[in-house]
Amino acid sequence: MRSRATLLLGTCLSARQFVVAYAASGLAMLALDAMWLTLMADRLYRAAIGHLMAEHFDVLPAMAFYAVYLTGVVLFAVAPGLDQRRWQVAMFRGAMFGLVAYATYDLTNQATLARWAWRVTFVDLAWGTCLTAIAAAAGCGAAMKWGRPRAAGL
Repeated sequence: MRSRATLLLGTCLSARQFVVAYAASGLAMLALDAMWLTLMADRLYRAAIGHLMAEHFDVLPAMAFYAVYLTGVVLFAVAPGLDQRRWQVAMFRGAMFGLVAYATYDLTNQATLARWAWRVTFVDLAWGTCLTAIAAAAGCGAAMKWGRPRAAGL
């Protein structure tokens, strides 16, 4: 009999696999996003939408975003990759998840804000797609290597 979680998600992810995938995806995403924002915050974002940006970075909403987003990456991209034992599946599904998530944010801003630059939308969509693909592949690879349950007695 399949568990309720398996029926809802279409996959059965062990707690160990989830934790390993979440941590690896999170490390990859945080490292790449930190590098991206360090290089591009002033060059792209501040130049194009600086009038909308806060003076100081607020860590709490950023932490909440990563917590929720990484859960989505693991459930919707990494888990199907683990089911098929192929990190490429996780990478493709991560790319699609990233594109949809970043499009939701950027295109909503495009539609509702008076001065949201199209350049930001296009670059951000490409970035979100690539970032999430890499994070999902990293999470899947790590979970395939280190997420297996330990043998009894070890």
